[in-house]
Amino acid sequence: MDKPVRKPDSPLGSAGQGVAHESAAKHVSGEAIYIDDMRAPLGTLHAYVGLSDMAHGVVSGMSLAAVRNAPGVVDVITRDDVPGIIDIGPVFPGDPLMVGVGDTVEFHGQVLFAVAATNYAAARRAARLAKIEYTPLPACLSIEDGLAAQSFVRPAHYQRRGDAGGALSKADHRLQGELQIGGQEQMYLEGQASLCVPEEDGGMLVYSSTQNPTEGQKLVAEVLGVDLHQVTVDTRRMGGAFGGKETHANQWACLAAILARRSGRAVKLRLARADDMRATGKRHHFLSRYDVGFDDQGRIQALDLMLAGGCGMSPDLSDAIVDRAMFHSDNAYYLPDVAVAGHRVKTHTVSNTAFRGFGGPQGMVAIEDIIDAIARERGLDPLDVRKTNLYSAAAGRNTTHYGQEIEQEVLPLLIDRLETTSDYRARRQTIRDFNASNPVLRRGLALTPVKFGISFTVQHLNQAGALIHVYTDGSIQLNHGGTEMGQGLYTKVAQVVAEELQVDIAHIRCTSTRTDKVPNTSPTAASSGSDINGMAALAAARKIRKRLTDFACEHFAVSKESVQFSPNRVTVDHRVFSFAEFVNLAYHHRISLSATGFYRTPKIHYDRETATGRPFYYFANGAAVSEVLVDTLTGEYRVERVDICHDVGNSLNPAIDIGQIEGGFIQGMGWLTSEELAWDDNGRLTTVGPATYKIPAIGDTPPQFNVELLPDSPNAEATIFRSKAVGEPPLMLAISVWSAIRDAVSSLADYRVHPKLDTPATPERVLMACEALRQASR
Repeated sequence: MDKPVRKPDSPLGSAGQGVAHESAAKHVSGEAIYIDDMRAPLGTLHAYVGLSDMAHGVVSGMSLAAVRNAPGVVDVITRDDVPGIIDIGPVFPGDPLMVGVGDTVEFHGQVLFAVAATNYAAARRAARLAKIEYTPLPACLSIEDGLAAQSFVRPAHYQRRGDAGGALSKADHRLQGELQIGGQEQMYLEGQASLCVPEEDGGMLVYSSTQNPTEGQKLVAEVLGVDLHQVTVDTRRMGGAFGGKETHANQWACLAAILARRSGRAVKLRLARADDMRATGKRHHFLSRYDVGFDDQGRIQALDLMLAGGCGMSPDLSDAIVDRAMFHSDNAYYLPDVAVAGHRVKTHTVSNTAFRGFGGPQGMVAIEDIIDAIARERGLDPLDVRKTNLYSAAAGRNTTHYGQEIEQEVLPLLIDRLETTSDYRARRQTIRDFNASNPVLRRGLALTPVKFGISFTVQHLNQAGALIHVYTDGSIQLNHGGTEMGQGLYTKVAQVVAEELQVDIAHIRCTSTRTDKVPNTSPTAASSGSDINGMAALAAARKIRKRLTDFACEHFAVSKESVQFSPNRVTVDHRVFSFAEFVNLAYHHRISLSATGFYRTPKIHYDRETATGRPFYYFANGAAVSEVLVDTLTGEYRVERVDICHDVGNSLNPAIDIGQIEGGFIQGMGWLTSEELAWDDNGRLTTVGPATYKIPAIGDTPPQFNVELLPDSPNAEATIFRSKAVGEPPLMLAISVWSAIRDAVSSLADYRVHPKLDTPATPERVLMACEALRQASR
């Protein structure tokens, strides 16, 4: 779909304009309504959960008498009270709704029971009164332990091209290494919350803070033992999600629904922050091990790479997440002879889940670690090694290790542009001079690229639906399967409809995502929200526009060319109507003003048996230059300047896209620097709030933060107005910060030693890396 032609009198807020987020004013004023802000029905009960305090063991006894007798308590449920299914695993089994007596607890914080009381405080107090007895079992708490025990939640997957072993034996140079890549808590502002309202005829209305209303509908129905049409899930907005509400919102809706069914009263369940962090999954931590061969210029000749994802106690989405890490283990680089192994390691910790990037960031960090190691070994600027290894159609090096051709070669031009606009080469020399004269403070600089595949790697999820009603006053109600979590999806899809029907965006209202309006929807994830829901909405809007055009032709006896839609006007030959006048005329002539739209992403496929295919419709690209200042005596550092050039194709909304790039970068920077998850020897998460888990604050924003959208780069594929996804890719731009820190540390050894620096690169780890280089230099 080509970009709409911009006219001086385009409708206000139509596609391509940088209009404000539809809820921006409500966000800052506090008027935006989230689950806990809703006016609940009279008599609503408040639910809470009892969590295990053991990582691995059999529940041998559960005394809940004190819970049942606590003030305000109305009901208590255990596994035995579930009327339908117990296992709510989203793809594969392994996620029990609750664990009962005789069952095995598999992580510290697993749900044992739920209590409903007359108020929130009473429910929380009562949940603490349970007496649970366990028979302890050995706990596997690390990826290394899981690998040693051959403990996996799903079988390994392998991708191969050529003969990696043979090519490694013949390589000019060879390096081996490993890297620990830390996980990350989603830390959404609005915690997990659901409000379930029982309806007549056994129906259940579920208000849920979820990225996946259809999956929530399915699981609530299955837990209650009813058909899907008995359950409606409504999601107006989330206060952040970042993947943490794709599957992990389901459990709380299911529990609230059971209590609502039993009591006949509405039930709200909202987790406190510490329990939210204990009981819900995070970004997967990974272990990377590699053996790489390369020539004098740093060009990779062969790679044997092992990626092991720490999945926690169940499969959840780990199959697809580790797959995506493998798909992105090339990042932007051609790998001629390569073997990539992806292991899904089981540990007795909470089941890890989706997080912005969905495994892609971990794969990218692994290969960028390798690129930096090659550069240090050869004494080359890492940027030159990166450019040497880029995909190149001219050199016949433009097919990924899984067989997908790079059809739109964006990065060479984008990187050259950023190298110039950021003054990379001059700054590189200035930094070398600075470091040569400063024994304590060292500066680092890095430019890293991003090539991120866009589509769900599970093929059937690449579909979307939309519903549009045009009312007789010309106002429009829009509904689609995508959910709004602050990323601006509702705004962008409304802009698409505004563009097609040529009306101001003020005339369009996007209503709550509801399973009774648009059914069988996919989760809002994989950076595909605008791509698929925008196209579905466009299809619906085009149906209505075609009906209106056909009506005009018949009613006024004119040709289609005589019917013109212009901003808030419809011109038929020499007659000019306001949009409202024209749709009212059509209504009185019995023309349908409502339409559905549907879209499915073309071209994508992947064969797991051969590990080849085209899993992605296209790639989104970008690059970032980061400069840091490191105190080598304390390990403290700060990011002083960031320059970004990112390709969003023909932007649907430049203002929102730039905001996504800035926010994604800062979130990625937190993942790689300050956000450290820690468990004690008993498998208990110890970082359960902002006092111990450090997300970036506004003061961590680089004082110089330059963001540019790559101009004149429409998507080669027929996406919505030739735009490109922007939700996840910017997070990986922050790899440049981690690489810049290592650049600064490596200056202690004249840039010839690759410092060991696992992520997150906390000041403690940076200090240890500095001390290791000082010791090696003595």
